Formats: sequence, C-alpha cells, structure tokens
Amino acid sequence: MRANIKDVSQAAGVSIKTVSRVINNERYVRPATRARVEEAMAALGFQPSQAARALAGGRSFQIALVCSNPGPYYLHGLIGGLRGRCAAEGVRLIVHAYETETDELGADVLGFFRQMGFDGAILTPPIADNEPVLDELERAGTPYVRISPGAQLDRGPSVSIDNEGAARAMTRKLIDLGHRRIGFVVGHEGFSVSRQRLDGYLNALRECGVTSDGALIRQGWFDFRSGQAAAEQLLALKERPTAIFASSDDMAAGVLSVAHQQALRVPRQLSIAGFDDTDLASLVWPGLTTVRQPIREMAEKAAELLFSGSDERVVMPAELIERASTGPRPA
Repeated sequence: MRANIKDVSQAAGVSIKTVSRVINNERYVRPATRARVEEAMAALGFQPSQAARALAGGRSFQIALVCSNPGPYYLHGLIGGLRGRCAAEGVRLIVHAYETETDELGADVLGFFRQMGFDGAILTPPIADNEPVLDELERAGTPYVRISPGAQLDRGPSVSIDNEGAARAMTRKLIDLGHRRIGFVVGHEGFSVSRQRLDGYLNALRECGVTSDGALIRQGWFDFRSGQAAAEQLLALKERPTAIFASSDDMAAGVLSVAHQQALRVPRQLSIAGFDDTDLASLVWPGLTTVRQPIREMAEKAAELLFSGSDERVVMPAELIERASTGPRPA
C-alpha cells in the first residue's frame, strides 16, 4: 500500500504535525528532525499529496500567468521560462489568456482570481497596468509580479527592458545604413510598450536630424495580418520607405511576406527589422534583424521575484540581433 503521512511520522518518531511542517517547508523544525523526516519519506517512497499540502498550509499551490496573446511565440517563451521554476517549487502554473478588446477585461480577471484563490500572479500588459486588478490583489494579500509595466512603475515588483532605448538603437542602426525613409509599424494600442517603442523610433529620427513623416507610421496589433496590412499601405506610398521597422517579429514577418508577394528583394530593395527575437525571427527567410527581448529570462526572473517575496524592479538588457533582412539603402 502507498505510504501515508502517519507511516512517515511513525518511522521518523515524530508527530504528524511535525511531518506536515517539513512537507510545507515551514520554519521552527530542527535541522536534525527535518533530516530524519526526509530520510523516512525517501525510505518509504512517500509523495505528499498536493491537496493535503494545500489543506495543511492554507495554500492552493497554484500561481497564475495572466496574459493577452499578441503572438504565440511570445506566450511560448513566457511559459517556457516559468515552467521549470514552478516545477522546482512544487507549484502548478495556470495560464489565463484574455481578449484585450473586451470592456469587461478587469472584471473578468478579478473573477478568475477570486474563483481560483491563487498563491500569486504574474501579470503581462495590459493587465499589468490595470489599477482595479492591482488594488484587488493587494487587498487580498496576493503577491504579484508585473512584466513590462508602463504605469505606476514603483508599484510592486516588476521585470522589464528599456523598450524606448531598444527601439531607438534599432532605428539608429537603420539610419547608419543610410536609410532616411523608415516606415514604422506600431504595436497594439492597448499596450504601453507600443508607445515606448514608437517614442524610441521618433527620438532616434530627431537625434539624427531625420524629418519624421506621419505617413510612414502605421498601426498594427502585434500579429502577422496587421503587419501585412501595414506593409501594403506603406509600399503603396508614392515615395515608399526603403526600410520598415515593425515593433514585433510577428508583424515584421507580415511585412516580409508582402515584400515577397511584390517581388521586392530583401534587403537589396527593402530592409525589414522586428522586435522580440522570438523563434519566428530565425525561421523566416531571410532571417530578421531584430531586438532581442529576453522573454524566457524575464519570465524566469519574474518567478524568482514572486517566490522570494522580493520587491525588486529589474530592468534586463536588450540586444540588437543582426541578420540578413537589413542592408544599406538602395542606390
């Protein structure tokens, strides 16, 4: 028969309550006693029930990743970064993806938290900036970590990159290649990072003495199809751009597909750059020059902050990755 907590207590010569404290990694257990209990569990092949742990410690042993899904590669990176750390902590990761267009966004997320009773949450944009959600989590005493917040930056722990600085560096790189008419595809308007990346593009133009042209800026939604639509508009201009910088790899891939459809040689006739350095950036042809946002590492750090109870605000480095999709301005 499968060993139970009573068997462990008898083998270790301690109370059931002491075994429970060891299982839940509580303090106030002497090191020698803890070692004896752990040896008994190993000898008996005892595996604590998660339900029993939750009942004993008043915990659910679940955390939530609350996210929109602007691109499957981004979400895959987040989950990949969180899964290992959650497994090491004996905690289940529950992913709640939501539609950003709904008017009931905040209420939907709040209902999800109240129903499930999570031990903690990791929030991505735009819910990371939703004040009622943050208020409710704090009221309930539920710890959270925000990824890439855009408002109230001193509120709670967070992990982010310098989106404005990274977009500025990419735009300057295109300018250094001789480009002056540089199209820009803005990300989803509900995400603070979209504005930050647009600011980086505009600031680089201004710093380099390049006149900005509103006709070269097109709205996207962080997905492939919106990148296609933006490229069709930009390439239909009488004086079309010689380079297009899309603020996500999914949108940049959409731009690339339109360039191929129009028989434009990339990068000889049109340079294309993206943002994120998801797996997609190296799967398309030619490979995308892009800004590497360390998505997986950011998720790992967010989990570390959540489990440690840290209130740190971490800014991780971004990196410009050069591939074959960018080159000098056409003669």
